[in-house]
Amino acid sequence: MAAGRCGDSDPLSFSPIEKTVSDLQLAFTRKQLTSKQLTEFYLARIERLNPVLRAVIEVNPDAISQAEEADRERRRLGNAVGELHGIPVLLKDNIGTKDRLNTSAGSLALVGSVVARDAGVVARLRRAGAVILGKASLSEWAHLRGSDAPSGWCARTGQGKNPYNLSADPCGSSSGSAISVAANLAAVSLGTETDGSIICPSSMNAVVGIKPTVGLTSRSGVVPITPRQDTIGPMCRTVSDAVKVLDVIVGFDPYDAEATTEASKYIPAGGYRQFLRSDGLRGKRLGIIRDPFFKKFSNGSLQDRAFAGHFNTLREKGAILVDNMEMGIMSEAYTSDWETEAMMTDFKIALNAYLKDLVVSPIRSLEDAIAFNNEHAVAEKIEEYKQDQFLMAQKTNGTDSPEYRSALQGLTNINTNGFEKFMKRNKLDALVTPESVVTTILAIGGHPGISVPAGYSSDGVPFGICFGGLRGSEPKLIEIAYAFEQATRIRRPPPCLEAHLGK
Repeated sequence: MAAGRCGDSDPLSFSPIEKTVSDLQLAFTRKQLTSKQLTEFYLARIERLNPVLRAVIEVNPDAISQAEEADRERRRLGNAVGELHGIPVLLKDNIGTKDRLNTSAGSLALVGSVVARDAGVVARLRRAGAVILGKASLSEWAHLRGSDAPSGWCARTGQGKNPYNLSADPCGSSSGSAISVAANLAAVSLGTETDGSIICPSSMNAVVGIKPTVGLTSRSGVVPITPRQDTIGPMCRTVSDAVKVLDVIVGFDPYDAEATTEASKYIPAGGYRQFLRSDGLRGKRLGIIRDPFFKKFSNGSLQDRAFAGHFNTLREKGAILVDNMEMGIMSEAYTSDWETEAMMTDFKIALNAYLKDLVVSPIRSLEDAIAFNNEHAVAEKIEEYKQDQFLMAQKTNGTDSPEYRSALQGLTNINTNGFEKFMKRNKLDALVTPESVVTTILAIGGHPGISVPAGYSSDGVPFGICFGGLRGSEPKLIEIAYAFEQATRIRRPPPCLEAHLGK
């Protein structure tokens, strides 16, 4: 029995397991598969595996009807449809949908709330003909409530599980989005990142995650943390699938006008698919900071050997490795409290604005959310996981406070005189790092990154390689990531989960 199928009893002659968007579209064209059949396949897998994985909070009661409509459109229009047409997509549960699904950020406090409109990225998915399959679980409130809460836990589903090793950290906060595509519960998914929330779970679940330049994708209708760092991106099994999703979701949104207007200058004519080049590493200058990023692995360890091999592959494919570089003032991103100070201030302001804009909501402010958690302390596990981050944010005094201004000044210095100067002075196309160690540096300046599967630890847990660059450098990062993926082909589906069903 093929890995990842594990006794699937679906009657389809065409198995969707591990298939790319292009594979699925070809199956549609050849009449081997319909969107309705594909959607039913994923819904059945969710029903069977989600009790173990807890990757999906709820499925869309209208998913089948949306798929049927996609099939009717395909019969009418033939091949004149987009690449995501009829493709089921899971959304992280902080991404708003104006339908019968909740948008709750995993919290019981937002169950029953009603958004004013679809999130900007969701509106684009619907226009492309995608099927909204449901909402993926996450670290509750995008992992900004209690510092003791584990990654992947939220009150609505409990603890999300890494499908490669059920006792391993799935990472977060976009845990369910990564788990779902890794375990073939959906074709593609969307996650969000403020600092690490796409890159880390992608690394830990052997999927590809693109954290776009801030503003490239609209944040409207998404439960916020900070507009300086929040971004929405695809999480898929392949670079090509992630790029096809990215092409659909980027662009101007009047409800996030300032950021999307500024970032729209980075969108290339003809989109991002043109950068899926197997020779994309040729001539690229790639920076490597061994200390501390790669020094974390002991000499001769599985990870150490894996990355040594990857460096050789990068060279063989024509990249120029600028090795043994130094952190400089970028190290302050890890030794200062500036990011936390600024983030807490922004969070209070942004969340209050989001809650105020809801058509219906049980809570209307961060203060209300804190009170709700105290009133529902058992269900929300307040004693175990706390809400100290909520309390810290509530105590902040706005963007005019000396603490906030000082934090922003420090962050600006790390970005401008640290990362940006580092990249430009050394004429680098990307910084290459393991796992998710670089996410704070990328987050501070709103810079993009792509995580690609890089290997598996001795206990089967995946780890990734991240290619990060300057704002707007997605074309180069896609070339690099795709060429690396095609040269290495590390991803494999998770082991069979059948033995854990019913436990």
